[in-house]
Amino acid sequence: MTSIALIRPAEWRDFLALTKPRVMSLVIFTGLCGLLAAPEQINPVLGFTAILCIAVGAGGAAALNQWWEADIDAGMRRTAERPLPAGRMDRTSARDFGVALAGTSVFVMGLAIGWLAAAILTVSIIYYALIYTVWLKPRTPQNIVIGGGAGAFPPLIGWVAATGHVSLMPVVLFLIIFMWTPPHFWALALFVQSDYAKVGIPMMPVVAGEVVTRRLIVIYAALLLPLSLVPCLIPASLGGAGSLYGWVAGVCSTAFLVAAIRVGLRRRNGEDDTMKPEKQLFAISIIYLFALFAALVAAKWVQG
Repeated sequence: MTSIALIRPAEWRDFLALTKPRVMSLVIFTGLCGLLAAPEQINPVLGFTAILCIAVGAGGAAALNQWWEADIDAGMRRTAERPLPAGRMDRTSARDFGVALAGTSVFVMGLAIGWLAAAILTVSIIYYALIYTVWLKPRTPQNIVIGGGAGAFPPLIGWVAATGHVSLMPVVLFLIIFMWTPPHFWALALFVQSDYAKVGIPMMPVVAGEVVTRRLIVIYAALLLPLSLVPCLIPASLGGAGSLYGWVAGVCSTAFLVAAIRVGLRRRNGEDDTMKPEKQLFAISIIYLFALFAALVAAKWVQG
């Protein structure tokens, strides 16, 4: 295992990097969309507080993830420049920072918004920092399938923050992200599989091979298409989306499936290692999720 570099004093940028800002942008956006799409309105100040707690909780979980995986990150090109493996921070500081963020987010969410939202936020933090990071990721190629639930909580939390209860619609939103996660992450795993193999992480391409992984990407993308249309079948009185969302979801999910099929049908040869279709699918998957949840909010505004 590659050793972690010598420690030097951490800067604020290093603490920010621990929260995985690019990942957090999706967390914030889907959480905000869940809050805005809910059938009940929330005071803007409380709404901002709820989204801030979701962001801080996700950042705390990400910091704990990097604290636990510091040695693994040091052995991967993609993660070697993170604060811990690069020697810009000591592990104790990262751990304490993560615990502080996670604990504060749950406490403030409970006091300001409600303890149901705080409880779900707690589950999401534990799911990512403990169940996925410590248990699933190093043990099974199904890690990202089961662990996909970690990133699916934000719209559910946002919805509960606005309404105070769980209903069918936020559960469907949870399932959409849950089903979206495997093809999204396996596209990344395909073009960085050598890194995972090097540090002994049993990602699907490493354990089952590229052919199986590509087939699974297509299967999950195909299952995601009908699931993405379920919100427009739920009555508006229960927070369901309308035809506008249905059209956007249909078009975007079809485009996502086409990109997945391109990856699924591709067979690499020794001279072709650009992985362009896989990188395109990874990028498209991010755009897809933004578009889908933006359409969800737009549909509510159109419906009035």
